[in-house]
Amino acid sequence: MVLLDMTVLSVAEPDLAASLHTSIAGLQWATTGYTVVFAALLLSSGAVADRYGADRVFRSGVAVFGAGSLLCALAPTLGILVALRVVLGMAAAACVPASMAMITRLYPDAAERTRAVATWAATSGAAMAAGPIVGGALVGLAGWRAIFLVNVPIAILVLVLTAGRAVHRPRGDRRIDWAAQVTACIVLALSTDALIAAGSRSWPHAAASGAAAVLAGAVFVLVERRSPAPVLNRALLRAKGVGAGLSVGAAVNFTLSGGLFVLPLLLQQERRLGPIATGLAFLPLTLPFALNPPITGRIVVRLGARPPILAGMTLMTGGGAVLCCAVRFGAGYGWLALGLLLTGLGVSFALPALVTAVMGVAPEGTAGAVSGLLNATRQTGATLGVAAMGASVSLGAGAGSAYAFLLAALVCAASAAWFARGTARRPGNSSPETPTGSLDE
Repeated sequence: MVLLDMTVLSVAEPDLAASLHTSIAGLQWATTGYTVVFAALLLSSGAVADRYGADRVFRSGVAVFGAGSLLCALAPTLGILVALRVVLGMAAAACVPASMAMITRLYPDAAERTRAVATWAATSGAAMAAGPIVGGALVGLAGWRAIFLVNVPIAILVLVLTAGRAVHRPRGDRRIDWAAQVTACIVLALSTDALIAAGSRSWPHAAASGAAAVLAGAVFVLVERRSPAPVLNRALLRAKGVGAGLSVGAAVNFTLSGGLFVLPLLLQQERRLGPIATGLAFLPLTLPFALNPPITGRIVVRLGARPPILAGMTLMTGGGAVLCCAVRFGAGYGWLALGLLLTGLGVSFALPALVTAVMGVAPEGTAGAVSGLLNATRQTGATLGVAAMGASVSLGAGAGSAYAFLLAALVCAASAAWFARGTARRPGNSSPETPTGSLDE
């Protein structure tokens, strides 16, 4: 439901812009209003799940998400829609790490948990794959408001399916520093605002927001250092290869969410495709999300997480380069489809392996917090991807979409290089390790 809401909106962008009379900047806030709060609150929502019980937090988030989606469908103005998207981001942040924490309790065995995580990723991938097609059909039939109504029956079904005791998790005693959490939200929101303002060529606005973001970042560091319960898991961050792994998560969502924002504008406004045709055009990108994660899970069990992560990032770099060239030189849809396929395969290799690896190094009782940190990093990447790639479209005139995909390719290449270096085995280290024991396998 959470990921469907991210992809289903992409196809509705032109209709939304026409209905609410907004610009690319307005569309960026309709998307990032969701991901900014989602990303920032994920830092603490995992700890909230550990503290109050993952099943309780999960069901509360689902209920709010369903109700908020209904209100989004009724939003009369862009400002109200963005505010409601913020509420959806809060609810989404409650759902994702709590769902992963429930999985770790249901599947304590490492091999079984690997297969369960792969199924979790495939289910999420199926939602992402369905999003553009469902969105295109709904927009074509009833306009952009219909895309939010699809969440209501899903929320009701999920609440029914999780009503029993099978997914119950006990409460913990983790503390939560809300001052640091609020500061993290402010930092990400100001950074996003600076990028969106730059894309609109509002340079004084961009400079002011950028300076404020730096100041808020300094305050966040100060609050974190003094906090008895920091929102960032320092022990996990110090583990070998974790920083590089988190950069992979950010790069994947930077490319994916940024591409999902840019492509509908390209296909519908420049290439004159309708909403349904646009949704179908996304299939080479989204189908691997649903089909490939189980294969990735088996690869991780046999070879470890490192090979599929590196393979995935290489494919995504190539996909971004192909899309850049296809857009720049006006190539036909076949070349766009190739770039989308490479990107989709890359995501489907890298992301399930990364989730398995990071969850494998989670200390006992911190599964929710670790999942929250990984997903917060990913959604931060998604937020910056929409802002930065959208700004590239605005600043680059006719070639803006090509520059956006070039930027995505560079981000993926840099992240792959960091991960390869940060997780390389030391010479002479030939000790056997388990597939989910660390990120350097």
